[in-house]
Amino acid sequence: MTEDLFSEQRADKRNAAAPLAARMRPRRLEEIVGQRHLLEPGAAFRSVIESGRLVSMILWGPPGTGKTTLARVVAAENGARFEQLSAVSAGVRDVRAILADARARIEEDRGRTILFLDEIHRFNKAQQDALLPGVEDGTVILVGATTENPFFEVNSPLISRSTVFRTEPLSTDEIADVLRRAHQDEMRGLGGDPPLEDEAVAELAERVGGDARLALNALEVAASISLGAGEPSIGVAAVAESLQRRIIRYDKAGDRHYDVVSAFIKSMRGSDPDAALYWLHTMLQAGEDPEFIARRMIILASEDVGLADSDALAVAVSAFDALRVVGLPEAEYALTHAALYLALAPKSNSIAEAMSAAKAAVEATPAAQVPPHLRSAVHAGQKALGDAVGYVYPHDRPGAVVEQQYLPDEARGLIVYRPKDQGDEAALAGSLRDIDSIANKPPRDRPD
Repeated sequence: MTEDLFSEQRADKRNAAAPLAARMRPRRLEEIVGQRHLLEPGAAFRSVIESGRLVSMILWGPPGTGKTTLARVVAAENGARFEQLSAVSAGVRDVRAILADARARIEEDRGRTILFLDEIHRFNKAQQDALLPGVEDGTVILVGATTENPFFEVNSPLISRSTVFRTEPLSTDEIADVLRRAHQDEMRGLGGDPPLEDEAVAELAERVGGDARLALNALEVAASISLGAGEPSIGVAAVAESLQRRIIRYDKAGDRHYDVVSAFIKSMRGSDPDAALYWLHTMLQAGEDPEFIARRMIILASEDVGLADSDALAVAVSAFDALRVVGLPEAEYALTHAALYLALAPKSNSIAEAMSAAKAAVEATPAAQVPPHLRSAVHAGQKALGDAVGYVYPHDRPGAVVEQQYLPDEARGLIVYRPKDQGDEAALAGSLRDIDSIANKPPRDRPD
């Protein structure tokens, strides 16, 4: 754990043998590409680094967005010792050893220790119990990294003692900048050999999904492919071979899953067919369970389209049935059909509003009784007690509508359904006005 006179030399030798992505890892704030929301002047993260008043933190974001780099830069900028553990492989003994060394560094005025804990969402209770005292008393500054939502996946004691910062995928322009720097760098990069075509940079930057580490790894492989084939430069073909396939940032068990599903639902709700299909096929290409997708569309058909187009529910259910009958890939047609129909359908959330209002009314009237004239009277003795007496059969009246109390006394005059003037529901609203007039119901005006 302790430093010696030759540790820096050994580190240089290890770095020279490391992959391009590791060699090009930024060492200072000025070298970092991307994460402007964290690093621009005045940003909270940058202020913490520059103030010297370090706090434990969790860096949350997709792979290849610089979480490890940021942690190392925090240590470098503050002259702190950098120690790294993986929550998957580290044991309690490892944690205790780092704490002991960190405590000695403080006592001997050799500075602070930053413990970088990779995949912190996998931290187990034994590790947590061993580390928490050192975090609480400031023996170490904890910097955790995770691709999962830390508010769901990280133990609450660590969350409560940490500040969460989110890292974002790099833009294509930022990835292109990273690639060109690595290609031209004489000391740590490829030194410009072989030459790198602009088209290859653009192709690689577009295909890695904002993952700088993946981009650099692919560049290194593409350079080897080009040199091995005797090509004069790194071109699009070498890039394509280095990647093999398009990278789709999606994890069925992670945040990206929930984000993409949310985008899919909101695109259909917002009547954007292009976005709806983009997210639908993002999920399908990434291997999402198609029945999960179909179920989400069935829910949306009633929740967001509802009575504005009652056929929407039938279309969504039919797509689910088609999926079960023919399976993928053929069922992609039915799923696309349903997604387009739902995106283009008129929208009404009156069903969701009515559900909420009805549940609230039920909770507000826990002792409500069924009015006597609506009660069942299967035995003659029940009628003698008044059950079912006075009930008017609607079909005996014109239009099959009669003014009659159907709600309990405690909820008399209650209105829970308020139609919207959208699609088919506009016609239903007109019919309901006629019914309410006969039934002497109060107005169904929507609140402002």
